[in-house]
Amino acid sequence: MKACVYGAGSFGTAVASVLANTCETVHLWGRDQKAIDALNATHENAGYLPGLKLSERITGTTSIEEAARGADLIAVATPSHATRELVGKALPHLPKHVPIITVAKGIENESLLTMTEVLEQCLPEDAHPYVGVLSGPSFAKEMVLRLPTIVTIAARWEKLAQRAQKIFSCESFRTYTSTDVVGVQVGGSLKNVIAIAAGIADGLGFGHNARAGIITRGLAEITRVAVRMGANPLTLSGLAGMGDLVLTCTGELSRNRRVGLALGQGKKLDEVLAEMKQVAEGVKTARAARDLSKKMGVELPICDQVYLIAYEGKSPKQAVLDLMTRTPKAEAV
Repeated sequence: MKACVYGAGSFGTAVASVLANTCETVHLWGRDQKAIDALNATHENAGYLPGLKLSERITGTTSIEEAARGADLIAVATPSHATRELVGKALPHLPKHVPIITVAKGIENESLLTMTEVLEQCLPEDAHPYVGVLSGPSFAKEMVLRLPTIVTIAARWEKLAQRAQKIFSCESFRTYTSTDVVGVQVGGSLKNVIAIAAGIADGLGFGHNARAGIITRGLAEITRVAVRMGANPLTLSGLAGMGDLVLTCTGELSRNRRVGLALGQGKKLDEVLAEMKQVAEGVKTARAARDLSKKMGVELPICDQVYLIAYEGKSPKQAVLDLMTRTPKAEAV
């Protein structure tokens, strides 16, 4: 069995590492020839996951065509803002009737589409039943270290999700299936914005009470959006909702939490991003969340304040005050 992973960042590399447990060959595509050459020579992605040895079953390539040749599964791990371009270039080379699974946790800013919707726009109609998404609480480093990780694979066609499930599943990586592609993706995307909020609270020196409140009310915001978009609310209490939210808001490996931490300590967004090599999806998703809020008429007070802090220079302390002094109301999702 062969697999192809487009995107040689930290999470794409981790996905390739998981697939190497069940596939004889995994082609990992990246843009940087020097980095790919180094990966093939050392079996390590030093730029993103230094010190972690990768399976010799993983072969890096900068050829989009070579990466997909003979693949039994395609995983798209490019950031959300780069997915449309990548899939457009890969389209002539993608094998037919194999799972095409996005693992990016973001919403396309311009269109406000989820990643499966972007894939469906790029792919011919006969490929749509083969599109799915993998999401859930999953730090890349722990996946490569083969620490127990549990995620969800969602596809509208249940048999497709089950097919991908068999390819991904191994002793250290357990997968559950779902047909709620909307709920799984909204949970995976908006939790990054809430994680920035949690990081801001930590950066301001707040305690566990504040973090718990942000996680709980953040989940309410995520659920409101997801349900309005057609999701099953129960999905948001699962791995791709609460599970991923808790991990990203509390884990030391969370890039989005680190962004929030720096913002809470008084740094500007441009300064924070300049210090990061990896993409923090929540930064772009904060803009998408604000636009979704306006488009659908759904209140997202925490997401709105993250947007204002990140993009309009609002004081984090003022944002907290504004949240805490909102009109009293009953607790409801």
